[in-house]
Amino acid sequence: MAQVTVRTTDGGEAGSLELSDHVYARVPHRAALYAAVQQQMANARQGTHATKNRKLVSGGGKKPWRQKGTGRARQGSTRAPQWRGGGTVHGPVPRSYRQGLPREVRRLAMRSALSDKLAEGRLMILDSLTFEAPRTKGFIALLQTLGITGSVLFVTDDLDRNAFLSGRNLQSVDMLPAMGVDVLSVLKHDWLVLTRGAAAYLETTLA
Repeated sequence: MAQVTVRTTDGGEAGSLELSDHVYARVPHRAALYAAVQQQMANARQGTHATKNRKLVSGGGKKPWRQKGTGRARQGSTRAPQWRGGGTVHGPVPRSYRQGLPREVRRLAMRSALSDKLAEGRLMILDSLTFEAPRTKGFIALLQTLGITGSVLFVTDDLDRNAFLSGRNLQSVDMLPAMGVDVLSVLKHDWLVLTRGAAAYLETTLA
């Protein structure tokens, strides 16, 4: 069991927390991480791209000129792709990029991401994350107190509205509830801050 110091929002300590080695201290599985990130990025694509082929563009109902005797190449329609304003050949069509991934691979990827952050010393446990009123300056002061520089992801068991409103204007700060955390969000931030309840929730879910 890995022992991690639990911090408070005023910079103090609130004891320690034992983190399961099965979830937070395993060797990262690079293939699972790659598959999970690839799946998440693919599923985020809308797939609404489209072009017009020759049956969708306007015009071209009449043959431009007669077949023979003009000295020009044979043409059947101004909607042909070689004409200006003609249809596109083999262009993209709306499609779904959605990918599936086995549940155990998704869990393995999340365990690997959490373990990677802990091994790098960039995983922090907070006793709780609450604000009496929305105040961005207060959130900036919290980051300075905790010694966090760069981007940070806060994961809480119960997302406090005032805390969310205090941090949403900061470009380097993101907040998610524990039930909605994902591998890509964990990996792309420099720091990961979990509340005590969020750490316990993830440990139970990923056990």
